[in-house]
Amino acid sequence: MDRDPVEALAKAAADGVEFDGLSARLDGERLHVATEGSTTTVAADGTLADLPAPLAASVTNWFYWDAIAPEQSAGRAFLRWLEGASEGEQSTVPERYDALETGVSREWGQLLLTARLADQGTRRYEVRHVDDQDVPISELAVKTALDDATAIARRDDRDRYRPLKTAPTLPRGWVFPDLGPDAVLSIVGELYPATIENWYREREGDLDVTHYREAAQRQTGRYQSVSELPSEALEWAAEACCVDPECLKRREWDETEDEVLDVPRGDGSFPCREPCSLFVAAAKEWTSLEDEATRTYEIELTPSERDQLEAIVDAVADGQTDQIREADLGAGANRYRARYLRAKRFEGDASGAFEMADGSDPSEEHTTE
Repeated sequence: MDRDPVEALAKAAADGVEFDGLSARLDGERLHVATEGSTTTVAADGTLADLPAPLAASVTNWFYWDAIAPEQSAGRAFLRWLEGASEGEQSTVPERYDALETGVSREWGQLLLTARLADQGTRRYEVRHVDDQDVPISELAVKTALDDATAIARRDDRDRYRPLKTAPTLPRGWVFPDLGPDAVLSIVGELYPATIENWYREREGDLDVTHYREAAQRQTGRYQSVSELPSEALEWAAEACCVDPECLKRREWDETEDEVLDVPRGDGSFPCREPCSLFVAAAKEWTSLEDEATRTYEIELTPSERDQLEAIVDAVADGQTDQIREADLGAGANRYRARYLRAKRFEGDASGAFEMADGSDPSEEHTTE
């Protein structure tokens, strides 16, 4: 800290200061400082040591937000929300300082963000996976650089590529333990791009939402067809992609402003303002599928085999196939049981298991390119 906070406050107090319950006024060479229940006057060239403890806390708090914290509106609002200093939160500076001594934590998607008080009212921040809340730092991989966050966001726990950064698949086992205010914003922005900015726009009533039909009309080339996705299929697509188990954003877009999708929007802290590129790519596939006419097939199955097909679809759709042990032979999506069904009903010509109800040859059906 290059300047004493009292020196900086005296300079600013020439025009008067009102911030977080602190009032300051410069009268010649005297600086009048007041908070609720405490008032004092010190020399304009005084130091923090000249102030009673409650006033010193309010002065260092003012100095942090005036001289150290970022001026950018979204980032500043986010950091104040993080320590419980948002508008409408009634805690006083001494109360906040007491909490910051041990650390104030908030969840942001799968992140656990913690703000702590440091020397002379500065703040330091920690970022880790929320499921590592109780894991000692010594058991986590300590990270410091933005490139580390890039690498974390790229792969999941099974080292698979994560095409959607807001998917609830962030790997565990790491911590950014000691970040300044600009660095913590950069790390969060790398792990969850644009979420702070969109959260802030929503708080300010300025979130610009682009609904599906408008977004679809903008598509060109190989994605131009997504504008033809039927309304009912759009509902299914949102149910498949835009619910909490698949994405941590809270969907704010609909088919159009007047045509609301009957699909839960999610409970995420940050909003989704338009269909993402992954959703558009999926919509392209499903637009092609919806171009196909339905057919009626016949297949012989026992009731248990019918139930098993449903169980397989559910297990794949819910990402639960890895949780079914090989010894769980009673589970419909058990690998051995699925292989048994394939050997019994689908072996050889795959389409041969399904007979066309009208007697035509399934192998001659039109398929989507």
